[in-house]
Amino acid sequence: QAQLVESGGGAVQAGGSLRLSCAASGRTFSSYAMGWFRQASGKEREFVAAISGSGRRTYYADSVKGRFTISRDNAKNTVYLQMNSLNPEDTAVYYCAAAWGAVPTQPNGYDYWGQGTQVTVSS
Repeated sequence: QAQLVESGGGAVQAGGSLRLSCAASGRTFSSYAMGWFRQASGKEREFVAAISGSGRRTYYADSVKGRFTISRDNAKNTVYLQMNSLNPEDTAVYYCAAAWGAVPTQPNGYDYWGQGTQVTVSS
């Protein structure tokens, strides 16, 4: 069973950057696709980005394409989300998630979730 712990959230002004990290337990990290989702207050959880187990395939929501970059280091059991050019609409709790095998873009495709980290972008 995988355990996921996010870090790196915080408060930043519009135009700024943050790098989120998600550390995973277990010895089969490279077998899991990893995803980032976010949930703003009063809204449903939405897909942000995902990456295959090997790291060769990445997927992004249109709203973050060109601004966010997902990457992973399988030697460190860690997935990252580099967020640039942040705007207030990016304010949300960000969650990382793990899926065995395939790379889902829907929350119900993921097997394990972290506890979330808050990102707040002020104008």
